[in-house]
Amino acid sequence: PPDDVQRLKALHALLILDTPPEQRFDRIVQFAAGEFKMPIVLISLVDEHRQWFKAKVGLDACETARAVSFCGHVITRSELFIIEDAARDARFADNPQVTGPPHVRFYCGAPLQLPSGATVGTLCLIDQQPRSFDPLDQAILIALRELVLEELGKPAAAA
Repeated sequence: PPDDVQRLKALHALLILDTPPEQRFDRIVQFAAGEFKMPIVLISLVDEHRQWFKAKVGLDACETARAVSFCGHVITRSELFIIEDAARDARFADNPQVTGPPHVRFYCGAPLQLPSGATVGTLCLIDQQPRSFDPLDQAILIALRELVLEELGKPAAAA
């Protein structure tokens, strides 16, 4: 994004990168995984060269390279970013996360935009099967995104 320097300052000011898992975030991704019957759900924070997962379901990795991330595309927008079948999407068909593990086919990312306007990451849903995402599902994901943003605004001790 053109404002990436400011965005990164806002991300680092949260003092959350590389912190241990926290139940307040884990509950949200666990709920989303059950609600949407989604095998992978992440709270992803997009740093300069990586996306780091504050909370995760269904993925062992703690981070991946920003250069191949789907979430890196989401931080440039304010609305949901939905890819129903990444293997059929010219932007992502040759992405190593599509052609290899975790074999992303469906992706939906909700941008985590702070009150300052900086988008620091996403709440995202991933499946190995193509799927659609109806307006009710979108509304639920947006509500869950708001919960993540509320938690990001609280210091860890206040959580």
